[in-house]
Amino acid sequence: MENDKALFRKLKISTLLDLALIVPSSYSDTTLSSSLDLGVVGTFEAVVDEVSSNSGKLRVNFTLPKFKRKLSSIFFRVTPYHYQLFAKDSRHYIQGKLEEYNGYLQMAQPKSIKDIGKVVPKYKSVLKMSELTPLFSRYVTEKNLFDEGLDSAEVATLMRIHFPRDMSEIYSGSKFKDEIVQKLKFIEAFNHLKKLRAKRADFPALEALNGDIAPFIDRLPFELTAEQQSVIEQIQIDLNREDKAAKRMVVGDVGSGKTMVILSAAMMSLPRKSILMAPTSLLALQLYEEACKYLPDSVKIALVIQGKKEGDHLEADFIIGTHALLYMDNLPEAPLVMVDEQHRFGTKQRQSLEALVSRGEKKPHFIQFSATPIPRTQAMMESELLDVSLITTTPFQREVLTQTIGRTEFSDLLSHIEDEIEQNHQVLIIYPLVEESTEIPYQSLTESRDFWEKKFDGVYVTHGKDKQKEEVLLEFREKGNILLATTVVEVGISLPRLTLIVIVGAERLGLASLHQLRGRVGRNGLKSWCYLFSNTADNVRLEQFSQTTNGFDIAKLDLKFRDSGDILDGTIQSGQKFKWLDMGEDERIVARAKSRLESVKLES
Repeated sequence: MENDKALFRKLKISTLLDLALIVPSSYSDTTLSSSLDLGVVGTFEAVVDEVSSNSGKLRVNFTLPKFKRKLSSIFFRVTPYHYQLFAKDSRHYIQGKLEEYNGYLQMAQPKSIKDIGKVVPKYKSVLKMSELTPLFSRYVTEKNLFDEGLDSAEVATLMRIHFPRDMSEIYSGSKFKDEIVQKLKFIEAFNHLKKLRAKRADFPALEALNGDIAPFIDRLPFELTAEQQSVIEQIQIDLNREDKAAKRMVVGDVGSGKTMVILSAAMMSLPRKSILMAPTSLLALQLYEEACKYLPDSVKIALVIQGKKEGDHLEADFIIGTHALLYMDNLPEAPLVMVDEQHRFGTKQRQSLEALVSRGEKKPHFIQFSATPIPRTQAMMESELLDVSLITTTPFQREVLTQTIGRTEFSDLLSHIEDEIEQNHQVLIIYPLVEESTEIPYQSLTESRDFWEKKFDGVYVTHGKDKQKEEVLLEFREKGNILLATTVVEVGISLPRLTLIVIVGAERLGLASLHQLRGRVGRNGLKSWCYLFSNTADNVRLEQFSQTTNGFDIAKLDLKFRDSGDILDGTIQSGQKFKWLDMGEDERIVARAKSRLESVKLES
């Protein structure tokens, strides 16, 4: 019905389960109470014994025949109707919160109700009840819910919630029973996964790729981790298909060796071309240097960044560049496209690169890489939209001691910085802002630089608005002792000699950002330190972060302090919040929902 569609748009819902998950905020229950429960709303048959008034208030004394008890009520907002209604010896059904004072039952301002034995749901909604109730009657039916893929227990739960007969079936006190909440969590996860799957669109590949990676693997001076090898095998299976273009996201923890996976994929593409887009010139240059170092000499590599080109991109097997690639009118066809730090690009930019080398309906194989670990629950969710691989381990054990410090430890910190510089190590100090602000109780980068430049040699400064930041970072990597920066260095840059990082005002940053910043130190296995400089003592969040080193555990921890992201809309870091599902704790429920969705798909 056209009118129903308009109502669904008003509710901002798109599926039947979206509607079924709009649960009542409360219920009006006129079932006669079977016991005298204090502190909760009850419904009782009552007979008026005595009526009196004093200072505009009406006092009515009742007898409750079923319980053979007296009950006293006071009405504060009195109209002539009340005197007429509560005449002596009149019989009523009254409803209100039952209290007891000195052994006497009391109920303030009870309602006299006509219909008993009904439980009516109440919804907080943009629609009127007269619009909403018919929607539930028409669409939330047992048949429709079974057709959506729910089992009999889940269907029964939703039917009880929307068409209740007895509050004791669904409520414990004034809240849904735990078993009801568990069912709602599952239904919410299942509904979300179904919507994600509906959004996925697969296309045929430009061609199947099965280049030999052995010449690359055999010459590596180290062994790949089991997880790296597993992800490489997954990508080999992806790329070997012609009927379906790969669509995979590889999520690796800080220092997990994603670059080796990227280079393996480039080898699989041979003798055809592959393209990799990175968010900054510095990252693109770093990846180019790694490719030149580790790929066989026979592989031709080109770099395309603003103001600089290395190699002939028309002749190259592997083209590495920034978004400058999007503006090239002679980009060669490449059946494999990769994007590093994919969250730093907009969806349109990622799609533009894909479109540049597409041919009609046929698409290139597309692999995205991210160094921002996500909770396993989110990875399970996201794998309905695209295939997801996680790299949770690192090639070597990184030893990074994390500690919260304050002003009293500043002199000790200075001594430690001097020690690290003497050993030809580097130090990074992150400030929360560039200029002075009365809003933030910390010095800014601008206010602090004079102190550091007077006390130490080789001090470099950069920040987000600095147009030369990439040149500064490159020069610091080679020559510097101390880098003063804002969070512009959060992702990706490799500084092999960096062993000490100080994050000023650490409590202001999310745990994922803190983990990325901490990931700048100890890249080559050197013993390193991460100091969280904070004016707030005993910060539980920072203490828990200090004791957690795995990025995927931190992603889970982060969910305790902020909302999980909305995968459907692409805002993965923050925003979308499930009403029932806890993305940090409900991994098993998401796994069950995913398994159910698979079985529903097989049956259909």
